[in-house]
Amino acid sequence: MKVLLIEDERKIADFVAAGFREQGFVVEHCADGNLGYEAARHGGHDVILLDIMLPGRDGLSILKALRRAGDATPVLLLTARNELDDRVEGLNLGADDYLAKPFFFEELLARVQALLRRVSGERQNFLLVGELRLDRIAREVTWCSKAVDLTSREFNLIEYLMRSPGRVLTRTQILEHVWGYDFDPSTNVVDVCIQRIRKKLASLEGEAAAESPIESVRGVGYRFRKPA
Repeated sequence: MKVLLIEDERKIADFVAAGFREQGFVVEHCADGNLGYEAARHGGHDVILLDIMLPGRDGLSILKALRRAGDATPVLLLTARNELDDRVEGLNLGADDYLAKPFFFEELLARVQALLRRVSGERQNFLLVGELRLDRIAREVTWCSKAVDLTSREFNLIEYLMRSPGRVLTRTQILEHVWGYDFDPSTNVVDVCIQRIRKKLASLEGEAAAESPIESVRGVGYRFRKPA
């Protein structure tokens, strides 16, 4: 499990990070709101612990931007402020929980563990790899926060690739999983479908120069690019 801790108070950050590391978590810490937002935007975290009062970008604006971009990573707000308005605003913006300072680490850990248990069932319905987000229930895909209009077959293909980022999948594996019946081994139906998906991603305004998330492996097949 990977925790992103965005907290500018050094003493709090140190004891929280140490506590989670002792529990086997990987902790990434940012003491600045701008750096914290960039770390959160690049994804890969299981939960975000987010202070509201931060230098640079404040916590609520970070939360708002993440939710607008379709990022469903669980967020627990940390703040010294106890006013009802702050709690309500944070929850309305999409926070999953709220803990006021000062707090005991044991309570924070219990809240995070409960939060992860609660969202684990929901997470299987969402895939987020790099800038691409897929919602299995709504059958929607966004690329760099922009909606992608995919056919049912294209959606199934990109979902299959996203489930194993970095793993090379052969054309035969893709055919069997996405099309569900045998094809002539020489068919280029997979390549044609991949090219259509790539063109749709590249056609989105402002993303023509973005690196395609689908990588060709010469003579073998394709893989979904793992975020750096």
